[in-house]
Amino acid sequence: MSQELICYCFNYTADDIKKDFNDKGQSTIMARLIDEKKAGKCRCESTNPKGR
Repeated sequence: MSQELICYCFNYTADDIKKDFNDKGQSTIMARLIDEKKAGKCRCESTNPKGR
């Protein structure tokens, strides 16, 4: 089990993405993250300690 945060903007962990993929056959979380980033709602530079 990995509680490592992958997305600091929306608080998704590696396990969240794996479960989403296993349950649905694709990652709807990743699709959401891509859409949110395109819409300018990504705050990774300020929320992620690594600045990305």
